[in-house]
Amino acid sequence: MPLHEPLKFAYWVPNVSGGLVVSTIEQRTSHDPAYNVEVARAAERVGFEYALTQVRYLASYGADAQHESTSFSLALLLATERLKVIAAVHPFFWHPGVLAKFAATTQELTQNRLALNIVSGWFKNEATQLGVTWHEHDDRYQQSEEFIELLRGVWSQDGYSQSGDFFNATDITFRPQPTAAPELFQGGNSTAAQAMAGRVSDWYFMNGKSLADAAQGVREVSAQAAQHGRTVRFGLNGFALVRETREEAEAVLEEIIAKADRTKVEGFGAAVQEAGNATGDGKGMWADSEFRDLVQYNDGFRTGLVGTPEEVARRVLAYRLVGVDLLLLGFLHVKEEVEAFGELVIPRVRELEARLAAGEDLQLGAELDEAVVAATQPVPA
Repeated sequence: MPLHEPLKFAYWVPNVSGGLVVSTIEQRTSHDPAYNVEVARAAERVGFEYALTQVRYLASYGADAQHESTSFSLALLLATERLKVIAAVHPFFWHPGVLAKFAATTQELTQNRLALNIVSGWFKNEATQLGVTWHEHDDRYQQSEEFIELLRGVWSQDGYSQSGDFFNATDITFRPQPTAAPELFQGGNSTAAQAMAGRVSDWYFMNGKSLADAAQGVREVSAQAAQHGRTVRFGLNGFALVRETREEAEAVLEEIIAKADRTKVEGFGAAVQEAGNATGDGKGMWADSEFRDLVQYNDGFRTGLVGTPEEVARRVLAYRLVGVDLLLLGFLHVKEEVEAFGELVIPRVRELEARLAAGEDLQLGAELDEAVVAATQPVPA
């Protein structure tokens, strides 16, 4: 299968305390700003193109301290030269006109390297404790869609007006308008989330998934987008454990799970699965996640990036072949493993992509070859 462009790599910014797994295993990472600047510069140097700054205001899921996402993202952008930083934002905490102005200024300050992840939200207590109205699941996606429409409107039009159920604007002209609008990401797993992505988003983030499930997500959202004459690109969450041997990598994974903070994981699971099951079709994010999945943000273990550099590179390429455009990675020891992944895995992925582009019939291994073939079969009419 030809590739139109190389896979892009992103990493989770540890701007919240507690690391990226809810476990008492040692995690050599920090939410300190200076540490994060070092990570961003290292990531840029070794081939990462994006970083995602998390959004959280109140303690949850093992994180007792949080840095605000947009200001933290701006700091990382100003400390780097090429890295794009995706700031996660909740529409119910912002008026889109205010965020649009922040984003336009940031684009001018950073050579158009800001992106935004529009998070419709699952953490009800955080919203209600801060005095924000919490809407039902599908209504939150409508809120997010109106939010995106207003962002794009004031970035690109003079005298922009919008009348919606959640956001309004009348005859707005902003100066300066960005020369390049920030890329807009969103996540979700429900029918409402997929439909929204098809209508308005540039990128659709998926929780960690098998090859077959990732391919299905790509097909479903692509079909939604095609109804509106659009295309959407796809990001996939994964937690990478790359070691000299597969046995060593798998042992680390099992240690993470064995040392999981059960109280915090189960508390998070109860909250997110209540949110997931609140959808009309029961397809919300985390609706079918098990305990071991929830030890890592967004089901990262399910993507299966565990093994030697060569094994992980081949699995990464398999995801590219089923339609994933960007891999969003979490790590146990963030800075050192970001560097190692960039030095050991990304070059191998680029080599595989080049061989594929040259027409070589790559043999990824029986399991991966079969999975790719199965995942890319035409859907029966």
